Amino acid sequence: MIAYNPREWFSQIARFHKADTVRQLAPTMVILGAVTAIVVILEHHFIHVRPDGRLSKMSVMYGFLGFVISLLLVFRTNTAYERWWEGRKLWGALVNCSRNLTIKVLAVLDQDSDGTKQKLIEHIIHFPYALKNHLRNVTSMNEQELAQLFQIVNFQNKKHIPLHISESFYAELIKLQRDGKITGEQLLIINQEAQQWMEICGACERIRNTPIPYSYSTFLKKFIFIYVITLPIIYGPMLMYFTIPFVMFIFYVLASLEIIAEEIENPFGTDANDLPLDEMAKNIRNSVEMISKSGSHDGEK
Repeated sequence: MIAYNPREWFSQIARFHKADTVRQLAPTMVILGAVTAIVVILEHHFIHVRPDGRLSKMSVMYGFLGFVISLLLVFRTNTAYERWWEGRKLWGALVNCSRNLTIKVLAVLDQDSDGTKQKLIEHIIHFPYALKNHLRNVTSMNEQELAQLFQIVNFQNKKHIPLHISESFYAELIKLQRDGKITGEQLLIINQEAQQWMEICGACERIRNTPIPYSYSTFLKKFIFIYVITLPIIYGPMLMYFTIPFVMFIFYVLASLEIIAEEIENPFGTDANDLPLDEMAKNIRNSVEMISKSGSHDGEK
């Protein structure tokens, strides 16, 4: 995700980055400008179309159509942003869940003679990385941010690694409860956070696997294309060669909103405006390790 200061107006206006829609739309805008120029030349020099009352009425109608398109785009961008914001809230819940789960594991397991506590902490650290890769359809668990490879190597070949991490975490808890190292009440306390893993994972999968309906997306694209491609016919006789930048600008505004909506409707990818899942997973790891070290020092005291 791009970090910026929303109060800096002029620096944002002058800056172009790889996610800017100008770069993506530039070839199409050039072609559209050339087509507009041809239409204007034909109307002005060959067909000799002059502004009249009929064209004025049609220009009013096209203004109304532009208003309709703007309403559709508002709905489109709002829907896409809601999906982006819901994804952000889910990963925020994962941050809180990981911290609380770490605190409870450290509080319940005072002794760690067999390394069970450390194993549970490793599950908490690796779950966000596994979820991030799962949402991006990446099956490898090898992460440059991790100091060591994932200890449970048999998960490497699993299809749904977050699910198997959750299963393994619960298996360790049940084993502790059967061995008498934790009570049933303590198991229930830890379960409050542990069950959120699959709830968060399922909600993220719902966002990723349910795109905007195809018919709505294609209709909007066709509507924008037909509207923009016919603008030179209506405004050419009135604006003449000023029609070229006018049409290019209208296309830039309308198409940019659609492209931005397409980019943020799946917030778990690697586009510039997607959620910074790599950074979030790293922050969760740092928080868990900090809490774990603090808990270890308190235990030693």
